[in-house]
Amino acid sequence: MTESTREKVDAAERAALDLANVPEDERNDALYAIADALRERTDEILDANETDVTAAEQAHERGEYSAALVDRLRLDESKVEDIAGMVESVAGQDDPLGRTLSARELDDGLDLYKVSVPIGVVATVFESRPDALVQIAALALKSGNAVILKGGSEASESNRVLYDIITEVADDVSPGWAQLIEAREDVDRLLDMDDSVDLVMPRGSSEFVSYIQDNTQIPVLGHTEGICHVFVDEDADLDMAADVAFDAKVQYPAVCNAVETLLVHESVASEFLPGMVECYRDAGVTLRGDEHTRDIVDIDPVTEDDWDSEYGDLELAVKVVADVYDAVEHVNTHGSKHTESILTENDEHAAVFMQGIDAASVFHNASTRFADGYRYGLGAEVGISTGKTHARGPVGLDGLTTYKYYLEGDGHLVATYSGEDARPFTHEAFDGEWTPGR
Repeated sequence: MTESTREKVDAAERAALDLANVPEDERNDALYAIADALRERTDEILDANETDVTAAEQAHERGEYSAALVDRLRLDESKVEDIAGMVESVAGQDDPLGRTLSARELDDGLDLYKVSVPIGVVATVFESRPDALVQIAALALKSGNAVILKGGSEASESNRVLYDIITEVADDVSPGWAQLIEAREDVDRLLDMDDSVDLVMPRGSSEFVSYIQDNTQIPVLGHTEGICHVFVDEDADLDMAADVAFDAKVQYPAVCNAVETLLVHESVASEFLPGMVECYRDAGVTLRGDEHTRDIVDIDPVTEDDWDSEYGDLELAVKVVADVYDAVEHVNTHGSKHTESILTENDEHAAVFMQGIDAASVFHNASTRFADGYRYGLGAEVGISTGKTHARGPVGLDGLTTYKYYLEGDGHLVATYSGEDARPFTHEAFDGEWTPGR
């Protein structure tokens, strides 16, 4: 008999209480075992993935799936090795649990500690990339959280094999800590379980994240689209700018941190755009530009919808702007608060852009493609949060923890600090670590 969503969530809830207290070395050993098993079963993973990719390519031919989705779905030996390496990178991160975030003496012998702990049961609904399942599971295990995983149907065969590998080698750590759900209706059932699920992390379009937010009382940490911009300032090193703008679009266009709009200062547009457009065209990029851009280079006209589009493919909108303030206004109007970059040798212009942009990550002289949990040194990420509360930007281990207060006393009474003869609190911060049973 197939387990119901309720049964899976209940199992995860029980496991979360246990996993929160599993020692770091046991969690790390399980992660290294996962990495080894991924390598040993690469052929099995690739066979399952080929089934998914073949079906997705057929759907693409029917116009149901984009080429970018098929690209995100595809695995090879190198990618499986990268996934295994990512799991080991997560294991190598500092333990996010049991860290004393602050310590304060309330009075002599009465000490208050703020200590990091897991969130509990986290649920995630994610897109076609099979590596997302492993990333999320690895981060959940390291951070002591039970996890409910729901991948896209287009990656169902890949996800099943990866889930089986993970649970076969790591379930003994805390049986039931990872659960897989597959049916769309299971997501709706899950959203009603605010009594058991502590956080939902959807990865997808703004419409999808909004749907999740509108249909649950569970806190939602959303990963939405990446409408990212690169701005070439009047004081940019144009050779460097061309390299960065090319990397940001072409290096891997199917991901959320790839650039979708190129902004160019009007004073360098005539010098910069012809060569840049030629490089993009040689790489197969479809270009659309505003009127000023098309006065300089022969590309298709842009539409208003283009400024608000995440292409996820070799497509790019181009606009000529008057100055850095014009660039900031455009980004804040059309961006998705994901990642933005200014290319300039002028530190004042860089400061105006970086401080004026409302986004999770803002770069100076660097490709937007650096917005990634692994590249940030977080080991991996469960997603990139474009919201502002709990966690922002690439969400790694710290984003999967909360905190608990521990108060250590010696028979202290609140009555002592009340009334006419009330004893005053000291409320003095001190350097100290909470340890169990002290």
